[in-house]
Amino acid sequence: MRILLILITLFLQNTSLGFAASLIPDDFESIDLKLKDHEMAVSFLGLTNGEATLIQGPNDENILVDTGGEGVEAELDEWLRFYGVKEINSLILTNKQGLNDSQINHLISKYFIKEIVTTREISGQLSTHFQGTNLIPIKVWGEGTSKQILPEALANVLFAGNEQDEGLDFTLKFHKHRLFFMTSYSQRSQQMLLKKNLGDIKVFKVPMMKEDNSLSEKLIHTVNPQISILFSAEKNSPDIDIIQDLQDSWSEVYFTKKQGTVTIKFTQTNYEVFNIPIEEDEKS
Repeated sequence: MRILLILITLFLQNTSLGFAASLIPDDFESIDLKLKDHEMAVSFLGLTNGEATLIQGPNDENILVDTGGEGVEAELDEWLRFYGVKEINSLILTNKQGLNDSQINHLISKYFIKEIVTTREISGQLSTHFQGTNLIPIKVWGEGTSKQILPEALANVLFAGNEQDEGLDFTLKFHKHRLFFMTSYSQRSQQMLLKKNLGDIKVFKVPMMKEDNSLSEKLIHTVNPQISILFSAEKNSPDIDIIQDLQDSWSEVYFTKKQGTVTIKFTQTNYEVFNIPIEEDEKS
């Protein structure tokens, strides 16, 4: 039986949380998710361009997956402030689109990043600049890598590609919950992923594709997620056929550029979905 999704529009004291372009006014307070032991929160940030996901544990543990697209540095800072992030334990870079030297340098200096995690190919591009000047360890994840990134959260790498439209694809297991962070969408990567265990996926972060019809219907129905999250580049809209395939699999579909940030708070047995929408009159 699917878990009932509790859709909550968040409100701060004396101020509604409808806002445009993902930028949060300075007079907004940060939110306290009140994470306890055996809890985790994953926030898919509603940036105007690109993708970034914040994973948080109960002891001020913060992991950032990707850094958004071009021109969203200020937006990302606002979201991190909103979620009370002062330090980032790990920055996971899943694809080459996330390689923005100035943005990564900014994140390192402002949030005291302890390590960068990425593929071997991307590591080679980063190591000279970031490891040499900032003394930040750069760790390589390859296919089959299994790492505990939070006390009760285990990441498993299903695929790590180096060809066009490929990157780092991994699942995150937290108690009975399983999330799939998919980045690659080449034919080769999809064939490889279909050979993996893609069952029991609750949350599916769909790859940010440049072309329509890039994700096979077979893979979507194999994953069969309860919740699907779609990011997009600044001028792109999601593929209608892919949305239809996701909905046909009875997945709740969220498009961050239209619906804003989506936070999912997990306990050992359940989860809640918090949707922070974009103001109605600012939707395009």
